[in-house]
Amino acid sequence: MSEDLQRAELLLALRKRGMREWQVMRAMEQVPRERFVEPAFRPIAWRDLALPLDCGQTISQPTVVALMTEALELGPSHSVLEIGTGSGYQAAILASIAGHVVTLERFRTLADSAARRLAALGYANVEVLVADGREGAPQRAPFDRIILTAAVEEVPQALFEQLAMGGILVAPVGPPEATQTLMRYRRGLQGLETRELARVRFVPMLAGVAVVL
Repeated sequence: MSEDLQRAELLLALRKRGMREWQVMRAMEQVPRERFVEPAFRPIAWRDLALPLDCGQTISQPTVVALMTEALELGPSHSVLEIGTGSGYQAAILASIAGHVVTLERFRTLADSAARRLAALGYANVEVLVADGREGAPQRAPFDRIILTAAVEEVPQALFEQLAMGGILVAPVGPPEATQTLMRYRRGLQGLETRELARVRFVPMLAGVAVVL
């Protein structure tokens, strides 16, 4: 199947799943996913599949990326913190809509390659940092939106503290060895408003910064 046909089928699948936010749909269509996957998987880059990356990580399936992005209710004035850069694909989707994106990656190998890839593709509003995602980026806080692309049994309190009033945090929450629940939290004057979005499966968030990779 040609890349164009795969892309068309994916966009149709997103619409069938109820995706209607035009900025998200435009980003999903325009960000070249084939540039964010390993060369061996480029022939199937536009299929709705999670694909493996270096360092035991994955690039999420496009329907999950779209669901999480739509849940953030992004606008061009928003600053976003992403935990788990991976190949940089989710960061590129976010950067296509939001004003500024800070993305954290514990593996320097992935962070360096993602930074080069994003720069080459012209995403000048993305900042890639090597850091422990559980601690967030307090030096850049507060953030209007925060997204976790790795599973946690509970969201670290440090991340909620870096979320601006009225801000939204989206994260897969649950045991690392099983499916998780994709949760959306909105910080309000009365505390956190929570909403369950879907059942998902993500690799677990790991502690610290990788020493070797």
